[in-house]
Amino acid sequence: MQFSIAVVGGDGIGPEVISWAVRVLEVIGKKKGHTFNFIPLKAGGCAIDETGEPLPAETLEKAKACEALLLGAVGGPKWETLPGYLRPERALLGLRAGLGVFANLRPAALLPQLKNACPLKDEVLTASNPHGSATFDLLIVRELTGGIYFGERGRKQNGDNESAFDTEYYSRNEIERVLRIGYTAAAQRRKKLCVVDKANVLESSRLWRETAAAIAKEYPNIETSYLYVDNCAMQLIRSPGQFDVIVTSNLFGDILSDEASVLAGSIGMLASASIGSPDDALAKNGRPFGIYEPIHGSAPDIANQDIANPLAAILSAAMMLRYSLGMEQEACLIEKAVTSVLDKGLRTKDIASRESNIHNEKIVGTKVMGEAVLTELK
Repeated sequence: MQFSIAVVGGDGIGPEVISWAVRVLEVIGKKKGHTFNFIPLKAGGCAIDETGEPLPAETLEKAKACEALLLGAVGGPKWETLPGYLRPERALLGLRAGLGVFANLRPAALLPQLKNACPLKDEVLTASNPHGSATFDLLIVRELTGGIYFGERGRKQNGDNESAFDTEYYSRNEIERVLRIGYTAAAQRRKKLCVVDKANVLESSRLWRETAAAIAKEYPNIETSYLYVDNCAMQLIRSPGQFDVIVTSNLFGDILSDEASVLAGSIGMLASASIGSPDDALAKNGRPFGIYEPIHGSAPDIANQDIANPLAAILSAAMMLRYSLGMEQEACLIEKAVTSVLDKGLRTKDIASRESNIHNEKIVGTKVMGEAVLTELK
């Protein structure tokens, strides 16, 4: 079978790590008889340098013709002085809105091989885990195309006093569709879903709770709970094992998922999927279009130094196979290869143990880690 995959390398370490995701897919394709046609596209800072805008129209149009988009991080200090509408990050918002992806799935699990890289003590992890083991496995489902990032914004001048505003706006339909993604995920996991909001202060959050209370009745086998976002941030540190699926707004999900990534050992390990509906115009063969990207930033300070961790990008490719292409077996092969490499003690610097007496670890660079995964797949 043939598939077209749009590829945006992005800025900083983006092209480095995404190139390994592409190579992994090429090996999987050869192994399983699939052909992946990779369509290189520009977005972010590199697109600004080349075209003067963060998201060229050509990038969006060509991406729409593909089954999925593999995306590297964008942005960096080079473009920080540009006005907001020209910043590299505007490309992300444009891609999400233009490609109809509204639910961001960010899994965060503490792999046993990386337990020594987790900042939490074993007794904290054990006490919070229903199985009594020193680990956690949660999924944050973040609404992606609504809320304060897409609401009305601006500045006002009143004499010498300047003010700025951003508006949090949500419709019931936007909330309902992302909740259904969360409930579907929870039904396939441990059947627990937590809605995170700030309903004691924000009217938009009160609409989240009202909508969730109505939707929850359709999923009687799922345990539904509610937390204010500040309490959730604390509980992630205090007892992450209590969580299964968290569903929350764009802003809150952005912050909480980065917090969860640190608990997993490193932000360099975490993949993400941003998916749309299997019924919309961009869906192919009943599978949703998706944007797949590691959640770490562009880290320009370590770009082109053979330091970056490619595993989050590689695991993002596995999520792409699972959600947009329906290749569960192939996705599992990639995840198993990553696990095997970690079992053998290979670590990029960001996932090295905090203890210096771990003798079976070997610190390697981007290239060696990527090659090791390829070797496991061949």
